Amino acid sequence: MEKSCYFIGHREADERLLPVLTETIQQLISKENVRYFYVGGYGGFDRIAGLAVKEVKKQNADITLHLVLPYHPAERAVKAPDGYDGTYYPEGLENVPRQYAIVRVNRVMVDTIDWLIAYVRHGASNSRKILEYAQRREKKGLIRVLNLADTNKEGRVMK
Repeated sequence: MEKSCYFIGHREADERLLPVLTETIQQLISKENVRYFYVGGYGGFDRIAGLAVKEVKKQNADITLHLVLPYHPAERAVKAPDGYDGTYYPEGLENVPRQYAIVRVNRVMVDTIDWLIAYVRHGASNSRKILEYAQRREKKGLIRVLNLADTNKEGRVMK
């Protein structure tokens, strides 16, 4: 069965994550049959995740990459960035107030995907709250979660 993956992380993530993120995505494709990738459009980690999926997509034409929209597209049309297959707005969020839209979209994505790849290093952030929510769901066997901030000295993800 084909699986899906969503990314969440801090705005201040930088390019040094690109190699480990690219390797992680390749492993998800080959070992876990992940074919659908969803990325938000805010901050450094989202940008790097999009770059990594686009890079891996060059050798895996059967995967898709979608930009997740926190605001209804009727409010303002958003064109998918180059290298993306389209945009995605989760159903049922049309009446969510703007100030809660990003948090609600992240939560809905965690409720509907198979894998969450995170880059969360510190607390007191919405990324941390979403990661903890996903980890509670993981304990119930509903999702798999990988936090790239939990790495060893060689940059390899420890699990």
